[in-house]
Order: sequence, then structure tokens, then C-alpha cells
Amino acid sequence: MTHDFSAWSEIDNGTVPIDDGELFYETAGTGPAVVLLHGGMLDQHMWDEQFAWLVNSGLRVIRYDSRGHGLSSTVTGDWANHDDLAALLDALDVPSAVLVGLSHGSRVALDTALAHPDRVTALALAAPGISGRAFTDPFVLEHIKEQVAAIGAPDGAERYVEHFLRMWVDGPHRAPSAVHPGFRERMRASATANVEVHADGVGAGLPIEVGAFDRLGEIRVPTIVLDGDLDSSDISANAHAIAVTVPDARRIRIPAAGHMVNLENSPLFDRELHAFLSSLDY
Repeated sequence: MTHDFSAWSEIDNGTVPIDDGELFYETAGTGPAVVLLHGGMLDQHMWDEQFAWLVNSGLRVIRYDSRGHGLSSTVTGDWANHDDLAALLDALDVPSAVLVGLSHGSRVALDTALAHPDRVTALALAAPGISGRAFTDPFVLEHIKEQVAAIGAPDGAERYVEHFLRMWVDGPHRAPSAVHPGFRERMRASATANVEVHADGVGAGLPIEVGAFDRLGEIRVPTIVLDGDLDSSDISANAHAIAVTVPDARRIRIPAAGHMVNLENSPLFDRELHAFLSSLDY
């Protein structure tokens, strides 16, 4: 999907230096800052549907490819995504921002809220991952096992991506044929590009994380959670844990959507996100 941004704002893009690499970002608009954090194996384009209307809402919207993804640097050693994000905010002269994350992006958002609490205004966590909590859903564990088995095989990259799609696009409640084919292929193309571009980074280092699962009660900013009713039990459990542990957090179940809630039920996701952002006292 393409958008004509020229009517309302200049898009600025560039790179920001981080330890042993750089992050590629795009930003547009003026006003309170909102940062969009993409899911694992994807890139900032998973937010194409939201970017334009967020800018039109009177916000400064920032999206970027996290280390090991998209146009940002490949992993070369241990790193901390929350410190990378803080470096990006420093470089763009953003004191604090609302963090909107999906999946791994939510994981980074929660870690940032704990490691750099003064930089986070609010949290909108979609299909949330949480550092410090292991996967337990048998469906997810089986596909992770298959992904590991695919590494190094002649058709390994293709198999690896297909298992990613089974876990995080189709989910445990649907056959691949039940998912919109254009949407599934868009996710396949994005994941395949990541696997190809950043293959050298596999096993090169480990993410340093905060262990947010045991610290959710420390979060003190407005928080909403949005999760799809067709997602795995691990994500539902994460959403529930945030809703009951983060003070005053609110959970919104998104019907007819798996893990990629912002793309599968965009009208409802956008409405709820807009209402949340409009309610904030920046």
C-alpha cells in the first residue's frame, strides 16, 4: 500500500548512529512524539496503514527499523533495543514519546519504560511480547523447533519464514488458506527480505533485556493493550498480565484478527488507538 504524504507533511528520513551500527528512521509531522515499533522479522512498513493518519492527528510520528531488521545495521554482538531507542530519541531531540509497539515492538516498549522511564509518555501495546517470560503455547514451541531445524538447510530460509507466518500471521486457530492471501504475501516478502539481508547476524549476539514480566507493576504511564482473538495463548496471557498488573491499564480485544492486529482489523485498531492518544494529557 502506498500513501501520498506530500499533501500534508514532509517525511524526513535518515540514519542515527548506535553502538557498532546505525538505525534507519522516518519521521513526519509536528506535535507530541509517537514512536512506532515493529514486530520481529518485519520492518517499519508494517505501520504504513497508521503512519499517515497519525501525522494528520497533529502528532510527530517516528518509525524505525530496529537493529537486525530492515535498513538498519545487522547484529554484530550483544545489544539492548531499549538503549538503541533512547539513542534514537536523543538524536532526534525528543525528550519523551508515546510508544506504540506490536509483538517484539511491545517487548522493546516495555523494556524502555522500565530502563528509561523519563523517556516514555504512554504505552500502546499490540499483541504484546514481554521480556522475561518464556513461550509455553505448544503451537508456538513446535514452530520454533521447526525454525531451528531449518537453519542451514538448502531450503532453510523459505522454511524458516513459513514457520514465522504460521505462528505470527495465521496463528493457531486458522489454516493459511483462511488468511487474506495478499496480506500473507506482504508479510512473507517483508520477513524474507529480513532473513536475507541480516543472515550474518544470526547467532552474532544476544539481546540484553530488562526482564519486564516481573516488573510490570513498576510502570506508571497510561497503558492500553490490544490483542486479537485468533492469536496464540502466550500473547493472550501476556495481554492479561499487563492488564491486571500495570496500574490502570486497559485491555481491548480485537475480533477477527490474529497477531497482526493493526493490519487485520485496521478500522477497529485505528479507532481505539486514536481514542487512547486523544485521551492523553501530553
